[in-house]
Amino acid sequence: MKVIFLQDVKGKGKKGEVKEVPTGYAQNFLIKKNLAKEATSQAIGELRGKQKSQEKAEAELLAEAKEIKALLEKEETLVQFTEKVGPDGRTFGSITAKKIAEELAKQFGIKLDKRHIKVEQPIRAIGLIDVPVKIHKEVEGVINIRVNQA
Repeated sequence: MKVIFLQDVKGKGKKGEVKEVPTGYAQNFLIKKNLAKEATSQAIGELRGKQKSQEKAEAELLAEAKEIKALLEKEETLVQFTEKVGPDGRTFGSITAKKIAEELAKQFGIKLDKRHIKVEQPIRAIGLIDVPVKIHKEVEGVINIRVNQA
């Protein structure tokens, strides 16, 4: 019996796959537990439609990520921070990924998730710093940051 998997089933198939499985296994386990449905021509057509719309959405996300990367890498896109500095040249507060994301949204209107900004340790020095950011699984960029003394 041909079925379309609705969820991943270990050793049998992944979500969205159409496979031939034994009839008893399909009826008594897969279909009963809502892990798969019978592969009728209508169900296969629906699956193809969903896959096409999903591919289109992925392409749109990728294009949007490339636009954000282009904005970030412009020279005028320089995120400014003003921090108090101690006598040893280190800032009193630290600049974290969350602060960078907030300032990026406030200064340039670019919204990024703080988890995508790759700051190994909070920034505690003044000057120019390049921070890598993973915008999309295929697109990586760099945020230019300037930390000034207050």
